[in-house]
Amino acid sequence: MPGPPRTFVLPVLARMMRSRLDVMAWAAAKYGDAVRLPLGPKTLYFFNHPDHAKHVLADNAENYTKGLGMIHARRALGDGLLTSDGELWRKQRKTIQPVFQPKRIARQLGAISSEAERLTARLHAHIGASPVDVREEMTAFTLGVLGRTLIDADLGGFESLGDSFEAVQNQAMFDAITLGTMPLWLPLPLQTRFRRAQRDLQRIVDQLAADRAAKPAGDDIVSRLIKSTRHEPDQRAGRIRMRDELVTLLLAGHETTASTLSWAFHLLDEHPQVWQRLHDEALEVFSHGPLTTESLHKLTYTTQVLNEVIRLYPPVWLLPRIARAPDNIGGFPVAAGADVLLCPYLLHRHPEFWTTPSRFDPERFTPAASAGRNRYSYIPFGAGPRFCVGNSLGMMEATVVLATVARELRLTKVAGYKVASEAMLTLRIRGGLPMRVRRVT
Repeated sequence: MPGPPRTFVLPVLARMMRSRLDVMAWAAAKYGDAVRLPLGPKTLYFFNHPDHAKHVLADNAENYTKGLGMIHARRALGDGLLTSDGELWRKQRKTIQPVFQPKRIARQLGAISSEAERLTARLHAHIGASPVDVREEMTAFTLGVLGRTLIDADLGGFESLGDSFEAVQNQAMFDAITLGTMPLWLPLPLQTRFRRAQRDLQRIVDQLAADRAAKPAGDDIVSRLIKSTRHEPDQRAGRIRMRDELVTLLLAGHETTASTLSWAFHLLDEHPQVWQRLHDEALEVFSHGPLTTESLHKLTYTTQVLNEVIRLYPPVWLLPRIARAPDNIGGFPVAAGADVLLCPYLLHRHPEFWTTPSRFDPERFTPAASAGRNRYSYIPFGAGPRFCVGNSLGMMEATVVLATVARELRLTKVAGYKVASEAMLTLRIRGGLPMRVRRVT
């Protein structure tokens, strides 16, 4: 299998410390679609072809468990749906899946539209005033949606929720990068904030559970988790499991959609002709009244824009796996216990499958342009058994809010502000995107 010699381990490690994405981009450019990367006693196997993704994520998915970084992030996220494997994961998926059934998601359109209108009203308040942190606003919107659609609760009353989520997310990223080598008990500011956040999130989850228990059982996540954990022999273990599940769902659900929307407004600012078409489509669809499930399907260009946004900046840019047993991927042998990496960010920019891959072009996703495209050249929500359970809800809320805002507002980046693409990928747009808001006339 091609790759740098073991004597090159120090330069590879140095690159890895600066940026994991940079290492894989360099490896793909120099060695091709299958690369062996030596990292001291560990070897990484990086695969960057749709056939490789299909094999690992779908055809032989049972042979691969969550891998490098994700298993270490479990210290912060617990055994939620994102980090668990095997029988526990199957049990969790069975509990949660019904909440994301298409018919139930379709019934949430009114709540999503209401939250989108509230967001647009907040943005209106910034016209002619100070810049708005678009990431902060998108996060408030997505948390509002998740509270109403998944939990049947108003999360706005928990003022500490956003800060606690951020502390958990920062700890999970730190653990993923350092491979969990830093003890959690060390009195470092990052880890002190994380421990405080854990206590706060447990308090919030307990409150949500108590509120839900006082009402008739519904089909929301909290009701299902109460039923699922009711027979846990250890009551404390049940509380922790409910916390892990809710924190994982809310964190993953709001963070990915907020990130996608932030990138969308960034790209729309750079491509005003795309924004104009988006605006015109929104005016036409909304001219017939509030959004319905039928009119939502008429936002075809808006959907193309979002598909192109997540091609360039996928919600999850790296999919690490560990091989349970020996395997052969694309003709290359992989040993049991090997760390296997797939990178949607680079796969979505593979020149063999995408023309001018770095260019933002929503026309790639017209029916004609999409016909015949390799299914696994585009995996923003993963693939196979672990295909993202919340993709339909995420795409619906992103479509609704993008059209609702574009109908009457234009967001433009503050002059002089530059986006460091790679840093934003790995740190999830820390600090947000400062933008100015103006009314469309």
